Amino acid sequence: MDETRKRLMALYRGLRVTDVSDAMDILGRQDRGNMDYNIRPLWRDVETFAHCFVGFAHTVRFVPTNKPILNGTPEENREAISRWYRELAPGPKMPIEEGDVIVIDGTDVHVGYIGSNNGFSWILSGAVGIVTNGGCRDTDELIRQRVPVYSHHIEKTIRPFRLEWESEQRTITCGGVQVRPGDVVVADGDGVVVVPIEIAEEVAQWARVVAEGDRAARRALYKKAGLPEDETVKPLEKDPSLGEKE
Repeated sequence: MDETRKRLMALYRGLRVTDVSDAMDILGRQDRGNMDYNIRPLWRDVETFAHCFVGFAHTVRFVPTNKPILNGTPEENREAISRWYRELAPGPKMPIEEGDVIVIDGTDVHVGYIGSNNGFSWILSGAVGIVTNGGCRDTDELIRQRVPVYSHHIEKTIRPFRLEWESEQRTITCGGVQVRPGDVVVADGDGVVVVPIEIAEEVAQWARVVAEGDRAARRALYKKAGLPEDETVKPLEKDPSLGEKE
């Protein structure tokens, strides 16, 4: 991971979607970047927050096919399905970099874009999460594998005979917002927010101000309630090089 990415990851570490959204408000970007509330995490882990992530958009776009439905023998159709995956509807063609978030614009076709095989392989290649305005499938296995997936819905069907790969690492729409390659993507139980890369550092700095205020207030409530402090109320890690706002 290059130094710019490392710096931004450090700035966003521990921030919630709400902190980032509030920072966007402070900077006059109200409702910019907030994906539709129907794009939700497939699973949540409120002990370790393993479903949460921050990373950088690696965009992929699919479109509905207009090719005729094949009507061969089962053997022929099975081979055609494999060929379609390879030639017409593969996953990302470009290398996945450490810290990428695979963001898929799947239009409105009823297809499970993300499954237990391809989703897991993307994570093992360096991606930190997956987001789509379409569907995901093999959900039991995805949950067991702890693949962080945020999707619009759950779907059963496959890509062959239904859609085609259209482009990669270009500007797309997902969840009603513009997503460009390299934009910062933050996801947690409240959903997904996308931050334009050119303001990502400033947004993070203001989000840290918001987060610290919230953490201090909840620390007082924890004390009043007689609860031990947990990581959600402790001060964020400090780093003089980050240029924190007072």
